[in-house]
Amino acid sequence: MSFSTKEYFVKETYKSIRRNGFMSFASISTVAVSLLVLGMFLLIFLNTNNLAQYLESQVQVSVYMQDSATPEDLKNVEDKLKKMPGVVKVTPINKEQALARFKERLGDQKQLLDSLGKDNPFPNSFDVQVDAPERIKTITPSIDQLPKVETAKFGQEVVEHLFSLTKILRVGGIILVIFLAMATLFIISNTIRLTVFARRKEVVIMKYVGATDWFIRWPFLLEGMTLGFFGAVIASLCLNSIYAGILERIHATLAFLPLLPTSPLLVYVTLFLLAAGTGIGALGSYISLRKFLRV
Repeated sequence: MSFSTKEYFVKETYKSIRRNGFMSFASISTVAVSLLVLGMFLLIFLNTNNLAQYLESQVQVSVYMQDSATPEDLKNVEDKLKKMPGVVKVTPINKEQALARFKERLGDQKQLLDSLGKDNPFPNSFDVQVDAPERIKTITPSIDQLPKVETAKFGQEVVEHLFSLTKILRVGGIILVIFLAMATLFIISNTIRLTVFARRKEVVIMKYVGATDWFIRWPFLLEGMTLGFFGAVIASLCLNSIYAGILERIHATLAFLPLLPTSPLLVYVTLFLLAAGTGIGALGSYISLRKFLRV
């Protein structure tokens, strides 16, 4: 392809966008709205997946020791726990720390423990974190067999429900994003088809005078890519502003929620939207032209 041919394609693309100003505006607006919706659901999916990972990372085994366990016994159990496959962290909790934790959970009702006097009913214990939640079921029986261990608990029903919930969130999110991507392609393709239909006579004339399919196709592809790109730019700017605003409000009221920060998340989402808008614009033009190139 010569330089003059490329220059012709670029000029034709620019002229077409200016000549069909209303249709170009409609196409860019449709691309922007469609990609904005897709981007919002993509951010929701990524944050949902991050939340699922966070919840899974909080699953741990609580190891309660017998009252007769000596400091040497506690040290011995701690060392054995750290050597177990899959264990990433072992946190010892003495009786005083356990009591203080429970008082903190009770909040304003902590005076209920005053009747205990100086007695502390809580045992020494360990919190054991593993590298994968799936390991918990297999590692717990081994911990139960350690000397001076009273019991090891991990809340089996809670963990199973958590695994089911995170699986639903991930699978449902992927299906929803794919569905929205297909819907976006359908909407944009039909919008660009209107632009092509408005210039159908031009396509037919060029076909009759001997122009090749690709010679006819390139200006339309470039036009579709341009419209898709600018629509993606608008969608990205809106999405960045909306997400940053929502994140600021949530951090001010619900700071404990593990939401993904704006950087580098929005950079990756913006690049994805720009690539998707440009690619979908080209694909929409290609699909829309096939009917007229058969003439």
